Amino acid sequence: MENIEKLLKAIVDDYARFSENPERSKMFSRNMQLRRGRKYYVIILEDGRTWGFVQRYNDTKFRIGDILKANNSATPARNIACGNVILEQFDQVCWWGPNSNVLA
Repeated sequence: MENIEKLLKAIVDDYARFSENPERSKMFSRNMQLRRGRKYYVIILEDGRTWGFVQRYNDTKFRIGDILKANNSATPARNIACGNVILEQFDQVCWWGPNSNVLA
C-alpha cells in the first residue's frame, strides 16, 4: 500500500508541473480516490474518470503491482503494463493516465 501512495504522489506531482497552480494541485490531490476491488486497485480522478488500475495479485499475464491503463471505468486494458508500483517504476506516469508508449 505504501508504494501505491508513491504512485498517487507521482500522479499529483506530474499534475503540479502541468498546472503550475498550487491551489489547483491541492484540490486535484484531495479529490483523487483509491478504491480496492477484487482484482485491482482503481485510481479515480476528481472528475470521476478512471485513471488506471494496479494489479492486486499475480495472474497468468501480470504481476502484483503492475500499473494498467483503463479500458473503461470498470475494466483495465490488459495488453501491456505501464510500470509497477512494487518496483517503483513510475516513468510512464502522467496525470491523465498511464502511458504505455514509453515502454513500446
